[in-house]
Amino acid sequence: MAEHNLAIIGGDGIGPEVIDEGKKVLDYLAANTPGLTFNYTEFPWGSAYYRETGRMMPEDGLDQVSANEAILFGAVGDPDIPDHITLQGLLLPMRRAYDQGVCVRPAYLHPGVTSPLAGKSAGGIDLVIFRENTEGEYAPVGGRLYPGTPHETVMQTNVFTRRGTERIIRAAFEYCVRRNRRMKVTSVTKSNAQAFGMVFWDEVFQVVAADYPQVETESLLVDRVAMDLVRWPEDFDVMVASNLFADIISDIAAVVTGSMGLAPSANINPEREYPSMFEPVHGAAFDITGKGIANPLATISAVAMMLDHLGEAESSRKVDAAVVRSLQERKVMTPDLGGTATTSQVGDEVVRLLWEG
Repeated sequence: MAEHNLAIIGGDGIGPEVIDEGKKVLDYLAANTPGLTFNYTEFPWGSAYYRETGRMMPEDGLDQVSANEAILFGAVGDPDIPDHITLQGLLLPMRRAYDQGVCVRPAYLHPGVTSPLAGKSAGGIDLVIFRENTEGEYAPVGGRLYPGTPHETVMQTNVFTRRGTERIIRAAFEYCVRRNRRMKVTSVTKSNAQAFGMVFWDEVFQVVAADYPQVETESLLVDRVAMDLVRWPEDFDVMVASNLFADIISDIAAVVTGSMGLAPSANINPEREYPSMFEPVHGAAFDITGKGIANPLATISAVAMMLDHLGEAESSRKVDAAVVRSLQERKVMTPDLGGTATTSQVGDEVVRLLWEG
């Protein structure tokens, strides 16, 4: 018998809408897989909670969530609350407190999906981005001196540790070997301008690469990568980058493979001492919140990644196969993919395809 305790945080905007469809898939699996059980603990945190309490989550929120194996997360953000408050109050504290240092963001051009780039065929774009997730440019190190005066001074400090840098780079190489596709790892930096943190990153990349002589390597500046992702995305296999750079290039990768609504993400605590977190890459999407047209497939694909992490490989495979088939058949598509279906209808279609097997 496999029983898994999951924390569910719908969060803001379309987050609760797409999380409902992820739960719909989990509920189907639990009802149709002997011995498989999911226990949910739902946490109503986010911007609405902030308006009531002045906090994005309670003071002991991290302790409350830590008892679970994994977290299924929707989105965070509010048009009337500064982004640094919403992000630093909920999502980033979990990534750091639970040492979720390895963020995995796949991008694949599926059959039935049209890339905005001309001449790209299904399977032609197939890459995975590894994002350092707990330090780098997002480390909360810095401050403001003499605010509101002509002498106001602001400092924001990037933080790169050998442990964090080597961990994410090694994770990218290990995945590349297991993936066994093009056997190529691209490191994304800006070491021509950032002569301390990024040069250090380059040095660690070279040290780790020496342990994987069978893997081709390249180190590219982030501006070059931004160009190449929209010129020749098929050239990339596994990419590894710092917190900020990977955040940016993963959005580009999602768009060139058809839609932000298809991009899942896994925030992994490699030692499994703390829960890992699974979420769609897209944000709260205020412009479509409450309209029932958000694409839930990124969340459902994140559910597949979560199932794999939990050791439920067969269930993970089934969910991935149902997502792929739904895209290929194009019977039930949300507007971002050229359809007219609702969020709930897409979730129902994935469940139907799971039932058909």
